[in-house]
Amino acid sequence: MSEPDLDLDLLKAFLAVAEHRSFTRAAATLNRTQSAMSVQIRRLEERLDARLFHRTRSGVTLSAAGRELLVYARRILDLNAEAVGALRARRREAVVRLGVMDDYGTIVIPPLLPHFAESHPEIRVEIETGLTATMPARLGEAYDLVIAMHPVGHGDGELLRREQAVWAAAKSYPAGAQETLPVALYPPGCLFRQWAADALDGAGRPWRLAFVSRTLAAVEAIVAQGLAVTVVKAGTLPPRLRILSARDGLPPLPGADIRLHRARNLSRPAALLADHLQLGISEPASHILT
Repeated sequence: MSEPDLDLDLLKAFLAVAEHRSFTRAAATLNRTQSAMSVQIRRLEERLDARLFHRTRSGVTLSAAGRELLVYARRILDLNAEAVGALRARRREAVVRLGVMDDYGTIVIPPLLPHFAESHPEIRVEIETGLTATMPARLGEAYDLVIAMHPVGHGDGELLRREQAVWAAAKSYPAGAQETLPVALYPPGCLFRQWAADALDGAGRPWRLAFVSRTLAAVEAIVAQGLAVTVVKAGTLPPRLRILSARDGLPPLPGADIRLHRARNLSRPAALLADHLQLGISEPASHILT
């Protein structure tokens, strides 16, 4: 035989009668008739096969079973209210999906988010870092906003900042002493990888691909150990590295445009984040990174 279910409406009626010690006052609280309250209590007693109240001339009192049920009724109704509140709050919460380059996602963007989160606690920002070459094409599907790198003067979106690509190495790395230059770069599709190869080949500088990773942290770790050189943005130069130049036997690299791409029919939360990032990133790099 299955156990009877405890209907929330019946528990609310029971709790009202238990707290007011009166069917009349309980009915008024729940905007029901006294007869309707009596029917609900009777149904609950039938389901539990227990008498919940003792009727007296002055009102009602809880039976032993009623006192025991009172504890559970409050817990059940409180848990129900908590679940409903949590789900309603989740519906009110807005999610904005941001795609961005790894260095900006770890260095530039994080200092900009605390003030935004404080001003808009109902907006949750989800960030995906990686190669941004294909991200703008997935706006609206996978991302609401994308901050991507383009060759100078190319690319759609709003220009946020112009960066200079530079060679970087460990501070003690003797770049000119290497006959074949070991280079740590990112996977195919990364502009820095293409620019590095084109610049070195164009200058006739022998080189080899010593390390490949999708993350700035991994590339930086290899370069900081003096095992290779890499290409970074001057504005996000890791503190453990130094910039190399023609004096180190390395050819110049192109500049890059950092552009903000917005999905069509952008939601208001995403538009708020876009405007916030546009203002913050358009400031000088020294202001952002301090």
